[in-house]
Amino acid sequence: MKVMAIVLAAGQGKRMKSKLYKVLHPVCGKPMVGHVLDVVKEAAAERAVVIVGHGAEKVKSYLGDGAEYVLQEQQLGTGHAVLQAEALLGGEKGTTIVICGDTPLVQASTIEAMLELHHSSGAAATVLTAAFDDPTGYGRVIRGEDGTVQRIVEQKDCSAEEAAVKEINTGTYCFDNEKLFTALAKVTSNNAQGEYYLTDVIGIFREAGESVQGYCTTDVSEAIGVNDRVALAEAERFMRDRINRNHLLGGVTLIDASSTYIEAGVQIGSDTVIYPGTVLRGSTIIGEDCVIGPQADIADSTIGNGVAIKYSVVSESVIGDTSAVGPYANLRPGSKLGVGCKVGDFVELKNASLDDGSKVSHLSYVGDAKVGKDVNIGCGAITVNYDGYNKFVTEIGDNAFIGSNVNLIAPLKIGDGAYVVAGSTVTHDVPAGDLAIARERQVNKSGYADKIRGRAKAKKEKKQS
Repeated sequence: MKVMAIVLAAGQGKRMKSKLYKVLHPVCGKPMVGHVLDVVKEAAAERAVVIVGHGAEKVKSYLGDGAEYVLQEQQLGTGHAVLQAEALLGGEKGTTIVICGDTPLVQASTIEAMLELHHSSGAAATVLTAAFDDPTGYGRVIRGEDGTVQRIVEQKDCSAEEAAVKEINTGTYCFDNEKLFTALAKVTSNNAQGEYYLTDVIGIFREAGESVQGYCTTDVSEAIGVNDRVALAEAERFMRDRINRNHLLGGVTLIDASSTYIEAGVQIGSDTVIYPGTVLRGSTIIGEDCVIGPQADIADSTIGNGVAIKYSVVSESVIGDTSAVGPYANLRPGSKLGVGCKVGDFVELKNASLDDGSKVSHLSYVGDAKVGKDVNIGCGAITVNYDGYNKFVTEIGDNAFIGSNVNLIAPLKIGDGAYVVAGSTVTHDVPAGDLAIARERQVNKSGYADKIRGRAKAKKEKKQS
């Protein structure tokens, strides 16, 4: 059976009070409409049509060629929105999922269970429902004695008996595609809002003798539709808990899950320990047996096995197995560490690679550099890579030694096994095996320190007299 999806993403979202279009607000690092599109595709949707309106170009720019698009120029209700997809899907046979772009917590497993019920029962429509202790504000799902859905009644239209029903409509559906568009042609705007409601299709199906099923999710968070910042924060909390739980079940230790922030696209290997205050963002991949944190902020980076990172920032970088970073290191985009490297306290790397076994232990800057194997870069050493106009590369060969407080003025090549003496400012290449020293010879002025102190003392006494 062919499965398609229609994602409703045309609403402006005025209650968000934001310049950012509503469905592009992120939940755990991914825009809401991105979560929804990923879910319907995971649930086997072969085609996905996104109904866009306000902010259409921005939504299309974000989703790219991952979907087909239809513009709803006037927002005249959910039924009108779905009807805009008729030109693309109206002649198709199969099942169509209809879902709102502001419902990021709906899971693929739930959609799959809905589809199974929908197909096995031969229903014209299946509604995703949830049972709320307090259903105020939601449309009630009224079932018949046989358990099928008889109608959906909006809050304002409920009788006292209907208002007591706990089961609500989440706004996610599965439809027989051909029957959906046939029924939509019969929907009118004869209501207080003057809009075309998708829920009217349920009544049209029942009048035609069609079966309508309801699938009640056990996870009430899936019913959350984000219309303001309060709901956005609530969705974020539920998503964080779900993400953390999945990592825990996958063999990751979270010392304090409540103080750990992990975005939706992050992957973590088993037996890795995450300490409090850690933030893992974007497309970050972390291997097995790592120790991450406390207070590590890692974005869009690949971390090998057995790596330790604490009190540090890592962005768009690669860290090899068994390397150690921190505390208080900053790996900026383009940094790459080999196996067994060490980047210590108050070290900054930018667009620099360290091959296996190399160390920059403290208080150094290495930018636009290629560092070989087993190189030691001493405290306070820097690669001087920028002349105010252009960036230049420093190359350091295997087994070289760079002393403390060395300035390497790029472009520069330090050969294999070369030795640069502490305090040197190096402006010329150092051949392999050579020792470079570039500093003034020390001169001691006998007794001169006492003379300086004596002059200072005499000046102070004269001022006081």
